[in-house]
Amino acid sequence: MSETNIFDKAEILKWLREEDPQALSELYAEADGRRRQTVGDAVHLRGLIEISNYCVRECGYCGLRASHRDLKRYRLSREEILGCATEAVTLGYGTVVMQAGEDYGIRTEWLAKIVRRIKQETPLAVTLSMGERPVEDLRTWREAGADRYLLRFETSDPALYALIHPPRGAAPSDRIAILKTLKQLGYEAGSGVMIGIPGQTFESLAADIEMFRRLNLDMIGVGPYISHPATPLGSGLWRRNVDASAQVPNTEEMVYKVVALTRLVCPNANIPSTTALATINLRNGRELGLERGANVVMPNLTPVVYRSLYEIYPSKACIFETASTCYSCLNQRIASIGRSVGSGPGGRVQ
Repeated sequence: MSETNIFDKAEILKWLREEDPQALSELYAEADGRRRQTVGDAVHLRGLIEISNYCVRECGYCGLRASHRDLKRYRLSREEILGCATEAVTLGYGTVVMQAGEDYGIRTEWLAKIVRRIKQETPLAVTLSMGERPVEDLRTWREAGADRYLLRFETSDPALYALIHPPRGAAPSDRIAILKTLKQLGYEAGSGVMIGIPGQTFESLAADIEMFRRLNLDMIGVGPYISHPATPLGSGLWRRNVDASAQVPNTEEMVYKVVALTRLVCPNANIPSTTALATINLRNGRELGLERGANVVMPNLTPVVYRSLYEIYPSKACIFETASTCYSCLNQRIASIGRSVGSGPGGRVQ
């Protein structure tokens, strides 16, 4: 495989369709070697705090969607969030990731004060994932000290995006533009896609990987499409029919292919081995992701009483483990593949 050709869409498409085990083994080995050369053997742990499951959006696959009436909603208090941050420091994490649905009950200045407290009182980097907030909010949080912002564009295919992500009223949704704004504001910008969305073609997935490169993303998360059954996509109510031979499967193997190709196309990015990957292979999905190009894992710091309520999709891995148990487990898993836990904030390697 040529280092130059991997940037060509035709070459990416070929690898996405590749099924020969020996060829894929060579792809994974090259991606793992590139990971070692560019970001090293350290696996950085980002402590995830799911601060609210309220959301104003109606995404077709997500259990947090506004019209899901059977979901019990919650927001963490300031004290609960700061307690999670303190636990992150105790466990030796370098970053906390505050994630929520697109919840305007999370007031801009309220969150800014929490970010300031964390930055003043701990050595942690702060990552936010709050959805498509106005640029004024993004600027306020950046000025408060937030280091990174995650916003998945999910798919670069406009027709598929319109199906799975209806607009909120008359307001247009342009996540690519928001990601560019985030970079301009000085954030490290993270994004990613789902793999195997009904109606996603190999052509559009190859275009997604090219989009990662064009955006020069600092963090890229890819994981299998897993829908919530109480959603239009999960129930089959919404669908976009494509030829079966063109449909991307939401398989474990396909996720590994995309992780590996992403590492080769964006060698300096931080790439997590995701919880969704662990959900479809609890035994060693995270480890295999780390051996195919990933270098980040996001253990959950959310108080256990709330975790099952942050139900983007059902049966999420590790929702009943305490933060300390999760940390011990991940340390053992990382050591089992000859890697070590990273120290410090673990920003993008330039």
